[in-house]
Amino acid sequence: MPATRYLYLARHAEATPDESALSAAGREQARLLGERLRDRPLTAVHHGPLARAAETARLVREQLAAPVQLRTSPAAGDYLPYLPEREELPAESADLYLTWLEQFSAAEREEGPGLAQAALASFTGHVEGDEDRHELVVTHNFLTGWLVRHALDAPDWRWLGLNHANAGLTVIRYAPGRPAQLLCYNDTRHLPGELRWTGFPAEQHI
Repeated sequence: MPATRYLYLARHAEATPDESALSAAGREQARLLGERLRDRPLTAVHHGPLARAAETARLVREQLAAPVQLRTSPAAGDYLPYLPEREELPAESADLYLTWLEQFSAAEREEGPGLAQAALASFTGHVEGDEDRHELVVTHNFLTGWLVRHALDAPDWRWLGLNHANAGLTVIRYAPGRPAQLLCYNDTRHLPGELRWTGFPAEQHI
């Protein structure tokens, strides 16, 4: 019998300039995110392989009320999930997006789409069994945008332009027989004002 999946998505907390670890602010962001999720019935915390995601996941887990397994997943990593063709993009923004995508290496451009499909297979849709499942994925901006656009059945290219703040929380509900529901997006109410908006474009701070 199928049951409902609750997918909690969090972008890693703020990293140091060289991205080798979290900054002091990032460690506090991760701790507060863990407090926010303390009483959620999480069964697993997945995270990407990079240090900033792994450290965020570890600090979140330390705040949870019950022991939860940490699981490293390449599908939760930092990559380009989809590369659009010009004709898929709105005419007024096609040049902007295509120029921006050119900065990434050939390897980054080639391996991302396969990982993105693996993420959809691993993290989305209802689950089999009698109990609902609550899982946290600590990941990066691009994958969060990819999974949100999938939940909304938006065009593949629409992961572009969906930004997520460090330690912001998004929750998607996948119930049997129903379309995916976006319960919250980029929620940072667990963070004080001085810790919000990091990693987010300045022109989109509100």
